[in-house]
Amino acid sequence: MTIIGAIILIVLGGRHAQAQDAGPAVHSPPFAERARDLVAQMTLEEKVSQMKDVAAAIPRLGIPAYNWWNEALHGVARSGLATVFPQAIGLAATWNDSLVHQMATVVSDEARAKYNEALRHDSRERYQGLTFWSPNINIFRDPRWGRGQETYGEDPFLSGRIAVQFIRGMQGDDPTYLKTISTVKHFAVHSGPEPSRHTFDAQISERDLRETYLPQFRAGIESGGAWSLMCAYNRLGGSPACGSDLLLKTVLRGDWHFPGYVVSDCGAIDDIYERHKVSANAAAASALAVTAGTDLECGDSYNSLVNAVHSGLLTESTIDSSVTRLFTARMKLGMFDPPDSVPWSKVPYSDVDSPAHKALAREVARQSIVLLRNQDHLLPLGKTIRSIAVIGPNADDPEVQMGNYNGSSSDTITPLQGIRAAVSRHTTVRYARGSALADGLPAFDPVPSTVLATPHGHRGLTADIYASRTMDGKPLFTRTDSAVDANWHDGAPRTGMNADDFGVRWSGTFEPPVTGIYHLALRGTVRFQLRLDDSVVVRSGFGQRNVESATPRLASSAAIELAAGKNYRIAIEAAESYGAADVQLLWQPPAEYLEAQSVAVARDADAVVMVLGLSNALEGEEMRVQVDGFTGGDRTRIDLPDAQQQLLRRVMALGKPTVLVLLNGSAVAVNWAAAHVPAIIEGWYPGEAGGAAIADVLFGDYNPAGRLPVTFYRNVADLPPFDDYNMAGRTYRFFDGPALFPFGFGLSYTTFAYDSLRVSSDSLAFDATDTVRVNVTNTGSRAGDEVVQLYVQHLGSSVPRPREDLRGFQRVSLTPGQTKTVAFSLPASALAYWNSATQGWSVESEPVRLEVGASSADIRLDRVIRVGAAKK
Repeated sequence: MTIIGAIILIVLGGRHAQAQDAGPAVHSPPFAERARDLVAQMTLEEKVSQMKDVAAAIPRLGIPAYNWWNEALHGVARSGLATVFPQAIGLAATWNDSLVHQMATVVSDEARAKYNEALRHDSRERYQGLTFWSPNINIFRDPRWGRGQETYGEDPFLSGRIAVQFIRGMQGDDPTYLKTISTVKHFAVHSGPEPSRHTFDAQISERDLRETYLPQFRAGIESGGAWSLMCAYNRLGGSPACGSDLLLKTVLRGDWHFPGYVVSDCGAIDDIYERHKVSANAAAASALAVTAGTDLECGDSYNSLVNAVHSGLLTESTIDSSVTRLFTARMKLGMFDPPDSVPWSKVPYSDVDSPAHKALAREVARQSIVLLRNQDHLLPLGKTIRSIAVIGPNADDPEVQMGNYNGSSSDTITPLQGIRAAVSRHTTVRYARGSALADGLPAFDPVPSTVLATPHGHRGLTADIYASRTMDGKPLFTRTDSAVDANWHDGAPRTGMNADDFGVRWSGTFEPPVTGIYHLALRGTVRFQLRLDDSVVVRSGFGQRNVESATPRLASSAAIELAAGKNYRIAIEAAESYGAADVQLLWQPPAEYLEAQSVAVARDADAVVMVLGLSNALEGEEMRVQVDGFTGGDRTRIDLPDAQQQLLRRVMALGKPTVLVLLNGSAVAVNWAAAHVPAIIEGWYPGEAGGAAIADVLFGDYNPAGRLPVTFYRNVADLPPFDDYNMAGRTYRFFDGPALFPFGFGLSYTTFAYDSLRVSSDSLAFDATDTVRVNVTNTGSRAGDEVVQLYVQHLGSSVPRPREDLRGFQRVSLTPGQTKTVAFSLPASALAYWNSATQGWSVESEPVRLEVGASSADIRLDRVIRVGAAKK
């Protein structure tokens, strides 16, 4: 150890991550050298204790405990109050990587604010650190994958461009310190099926690997500078991803010179020996993973690493390399330097959920919305219309707008709320849920105060608030709540209470409006249970510590037959342990009651807005729902659930002008709607301001310009088998059939013309770069954005190539009559293919068609250039 290193370690003898009396970091040795010096003082057992997501404190070296697990897919997630932006697939639909950078900068501001606040309370729990397991940049190769909503779509180029700006926004631009650490995941060839992700072995060609599954990771590492990468559950060509020499040694650290650390997906090391059966036991699996380059485990198998070293399965020097990378990362985050030297150590908690951040959430949501159909210019609607019916299971459900891996918004605006706020005060807006989300899956609305009564006969329920989650003794205070719809965020029901230790008990009676089958439910981040008369009908983790902290959970009752006019005793208990705190009482009344309501409100309306689609209950990560074509988080069908299709047809039969708004995270085959519904809007899972953004588009306050980052297919029969990872027949690049809506598609309230496609050279040398220019003019009467897209087609390649490949895009704003010149840089290297014979990239001498247009299927201009000879 160097003398300077020894001095630094003495200075770092305090207990806190940001030492208050350390010397200025500018005079310290490089972080890697400091990390090596620190690791050299640890015992083997101490080193291993740092290689798990819950890293232990080492007091004698001044090292505090640290939890590596945090999430920020589209806002700081699972740690209470945060600005919630559109789900990742919606971010991709903006086709605006600079906007994504702006958003990610806001997310990292809130991340630092939350971290600073946690340190002030000496709290180091999960979801309180600075190492974020985002973004998910797997290719969304098949619409059946439930987690596809977390990605940036089906194209490697688009995914890479969006990822780079997200990473840069998260990690900041300081030359010395990282603002946060962004983790690209899941490496690699990982995109469902969800139920087999722990056992699946992806067998693909080397060209598919290099040309489709890896480019966005390469961009994230080389251009984005991501300091962390998460390896996946599955095997690739027989090797577990977290133990793959090809992925982690040859590609990641060899070809891409990755300097950061690798973390396993949670439980992926267990998979190596328990499910993949590649290793005999935990020690062997852990040794395999660390030797390949997996530095950090989310799980417990790395507890066996001490025995693995003693038994010769790996060397302690290999352990040293991993732990050094981990401490280099923590030092780059400023965790071992005085706060004054770290640029973001004073970001105040007031930055979280600030008005400016909320305004940006609305803007990002607006830019993500895709107009799919607008027959006879039905849209935009007039704000002074006499009456509007808003119908559908997604019309007034704030939770559906969150997608997954999300934070808790202080004010989520649903489509119903957005429409009510947008129209004139003379417009009547009536709402009906209309149906369940899917047959067999209850769809819930908040229980209204009209069916609840306190023991004293007032509307609502009596709420007893206790100063402890055990709810022993007398309540601290009592009040009447009109509904059970509480969100305390990071706080408590009253100032001065312990925000991590309190309980609430609501009580009263419940009177059903009609006789029939009901479902009751609770949704929240606290532990909860619900009693009806003397029976517990809803329970979620009650009596257990909520380790997920801020992961919203919904638990519903079985079908209960209830009689109209009868008073049932109801009692709800909610207990807080730590993190976010919210709970809501929901219900689903009988199906006949829902449908009759929808027909009644639509019949009296001048226009109808149907808000349908999916939700995280139907597509997501390892879900347990098995209803109506949805299983294990994935879909076995790609159309709308039958219950919603029936509702749509029933309302359309009334002959009212109807707009269909879709909220979903993956492509839906709305074939009947595309032929019969005059206007269709794709809204994705639009985040906290989604309802306001949708209203902006519906009433013309915003001209939509989002574009599809995925292909909308007509039928699941058009797709190859879900578990086939070969790209043939998949995505716009290899699909030969007619799409319902093609990749890159989106309409506008105005029109655009393209002309004067030109290049800097018709002959492109293998080591040169061409510049492609085109003029775009707004030929309509409204200001609007156009997403100009550049594709290439290989006309003389000696190997099979994609049908077309995106190689540039730019979102431009134009006023009526305005013309702008859009320029794309096209290096010859962007036209290369992976040559398995030479194990490298090759650029062929061939003619290449350049195509510029408004989507992959709407090419306005094209031009052929000649590419020079390949590099020898």
